[in-house]
Amino acid sequence: MGIEQDSAIPAWWQALGLPGIIDLHVHFLPERMERRVWHHFDHGGPLMGDGWQIRYRQPVEERVALLTSMGVRAFPALAYAHRPGMAADLNAWTLDFARKVPECLPSATFFPEPGVLDYVRQALDDGVKIFKIHLQVGAFDPRLPELDPVWGLLADAGVPVVVHASSVPVPGGCVGVEPVAEVMRGHPRLRMVIAHLGMPEYEDFFALAERHERVALDTTMAFTDFAARLMPFPAALRPRLRELGLAGKVLLGSDFPTIPYAYAHQLDGLDRLDMGDDWLRAVCWENAVRMI
Repeated sequence: MGIEQDSAIPAWWQALGLPGIIDLHVHFLPERMERRVWHHFDHGGPLMGDGWQIRYRQPVEERVALLTSMGVRAFPALAYAHRPGMAADLNAWTLDFARKVPECLPSATFFPEPGVLDYVRQALDDGVKIFKIHLQVGAFDPRLPELDPVWGLLADAGVPVVVHASSVPVPGGCVGVEPVAEVMRGHPRLRMVIAHLGMPEYEDFFALAERHERVALDTTMAFTDFAARLMPFPAALRPRLRELGLAGKVLLGSDFPTIPYAYAHQLDGLDRLDMGDDWLRAVCWENAVRMI
């Protein structure tokens, strides 16, 4: 059945026989950083024209309550650094947020800078379950030598890293499949989650997930009207999408709260794919349980 309103979400996952859903691409940020991010989306940029109306601008407590009321049983507060000197403080903030919000998975970020291995190791010691980096916003190359021991540490720990590696919204030398493919060649046991299914380079990132046992993709903004208008999913990849989902390699992501449509629209987009209930159960719950 389709889902038009957020209030209909619990009935949807209950009909699938699930205890809820897990969303591995959610953002909660320090207030000053959040204001800057929202300002960017409000005023547009590449692919955004005049910007978009962020749907969920409620105070933090109300946003958490909304997620839990919809049945989102676990979610991270993904923050990411865009310059040196930010990551350790962001990690302290996201860890504190997770301590206060039982449903929030402890998350962290990193940046190529002196001391990066030390604070990533500390984050793992503090119980971090998932990391996030954004290669376009951070404008750094994941193949930098100072990051090699970090990738090795995370591969050994088995902790996933959500990586925005595709060329949206701004193409650049650090994005696209080749930089992260080289990282995976050096660290084949790394758990890497490619954000947004790698849109618009869907096929390249699907091939990466098919080559590497621990590479997965999240669904963030894929199959929504927004993505279909600007970066449509190739119909030829539908069989591979189904196979990857059933193999544990596709996970629910949303980009909540910085989205211009109802949260339900992301789930409705997945539902409308008509991949079957087993696929939906895997993508919205089972794959994330196994990964985390």
